[in-house]
Amino acid sequence: MRMRVVVPCLAVVFLFGTLLAGASPASAEEIKGAAILEHACGKTAVKHMGLVHAGKMAEAVKLGTKEMQDEWNKMPAEDREMMSGMMKEMSQSEADFSASIKANGLLAVDGGKATLTITKKTQDASGSGTETMTQKYAIDAKGCWISR
Repeated sequence: MRMRVVVPCLAVVFLFGTLLAGASPASAEEIKGAAILEHACGKTAVKHMGLVHAGKMAEAVKLGTKEMQDEWNKMPAEDREMMSGMMKEMSQSEADFSASIKANGLLAVDGGKATLTITKKTQDASGSGTETMTQKYAIDAKGCWISR
């Protein structure tokens, strides 16, 4: 008698679980290569990199979320100057960064969040390696903003 009740109950649980799994939220949309440059976050990424490369940090900071802007503005001037110098030194021109995105970029968009990852494999006489750059974004009705 017990077996007759358990088997139908297991079948119902399995069916219900399968239906719920099908209703689960979709995973992040992945955009690769040149298509990233058409997305709002791709445009923000390239513009930000160009401004940093040109040493225009006041303009570059405006492409961040309000929280990022507030953090930057709360930093002592000497810290902002040091960070600006390091960021400029590590930056690329808009053209070089766009080419890097086209060749090695992946933008994962999940609702109001996005992550741009650029993974470049290198090979030289001493061996091979991988360079990875990752930047997170917040997306709202006004656009795409650099975030943490």
